Amino acid sequence: MRQRGVHLQYSFQAGGQRGADLQNPLFDLLSAVREHGSIQNAATALGASYRHVWGQLKHWQEVMGEPLVTWAQGQPARLTPFADRLLWAEARARTRLTPHIEALRSELERVLAEALDGRQQVLAIHASHDMALPMLRERASASHRLHIDLRFSGSMDALRSLAEGRCLVAGFHVPPLESAPVFAAGLKPLLKPGRHKLIGCMRRTQGLMVAHGNPLNLRGLADLTARGARAVQRQEGSGTRLLTDHLLTREGVEPAAWQAGVVLEEDSHVAVAAAVASGLGDAGVGIEAAARAFGLGFVPLIEEDYFLVCLSDTLEHPAVRLLRQVLGDGAWHSALSELPGYAPDRAGEVLSLTRALPWWHFRQPKKSARAAG
Repeated sequence: MRQRGVHLQYSFQAGGQRGADLQNPLFDLLSAVREHGSIQNAATALGASYRHVWGQLKHWQEVMGEPLVTWAQGQPARLTPFADRLLWAEARARTRLTPHIEALRSELERVLAEALDGRQQVLAIHASHDMALPMLRERASASHRLHIDLRFSGSMDALRSLAEGRCLVAGFHVPPLESAPVFAAGLKPLLKPGRHKLIGCMRRTQGLMVAHGNPLNLRGLADLTARGARAVQRQEGSGTRLLTDHLLTREGVEPAAWQAGVVLEEDSHVAVAAAVASGLGDAGVGIEAAARAFGLGFVPLIEEDYFLVCLSDTLEHPAVRLLRQVLGDGAWHSALSELPGYAPDRAGEVLSLTRALPWWHFRQPKKSARAAG
């Protein structure tokens, strides 16, 4: 017998509806045939042609893999025992499911009403992984009727999503440094003065997440390579991977030496912390809040700015305006300050791209004529 499955759907129509009437065309058809005793009378009752009803019966017999109606010349059409069982089973199911269907319908009507309410706004944000943004999402929904559709990805992927129109706001993080060639090379092509507007969000601390008590006495990335420690690092394209590359340059660690000690690559701060906590690695670069959440030690290395960014022509979008209000709310500042390693910083303010990112004007030194030769 052919395998069959149940597919549910719903529609929006004028007027209300009660009970568990799911308006399935198969059962409407079978009920009409049983009640009226002929295909012609069933077609009249359904407001359809004889040809249409006959075609539908043939279609459903193929779908179900069983005959549904029997009739002989001069005799009324009758449902087959299989069709009778179908109607009986469906009626039982409707009776049992009525409370659940009513609850589902009520919830759908509620969210539809919210969607029709202009005071409710929806905002898609793709952002580099962060532990404070889910708190921001909850506060925005509770206090400002702003639903944030939050998706985490690497900083560079988030900015690409913004460029491709898959989100209205992107989140990324950078160290507040005068010279950061790694970030300039990675992010500068994705951010354009005049086209993009930065929105201040917060400042957070990144460092080494290590075993409790820091038994290897690690103080920087150079210590990991010098002592043969196992490193857990973030995925390519993430802001923390760019930060790791920046720190390696600052500490004079050769990338090849660092990569030789990498045993695992993860796509979030929490995943890196979990790997260190479970003993899969000795240390990894990440935020303080993730380290504390897993009972790890933490060696601070650098503070960084976490920015949100949108296209300049969407800065006055109702959802973006609400987002800026949430960020500027004192209650949000208090909640953020309670998260280890976090502090509000110019939250909700629209910032100049070139001023907020000092490395924007960074230029590679020109090669001398001898070097060029």
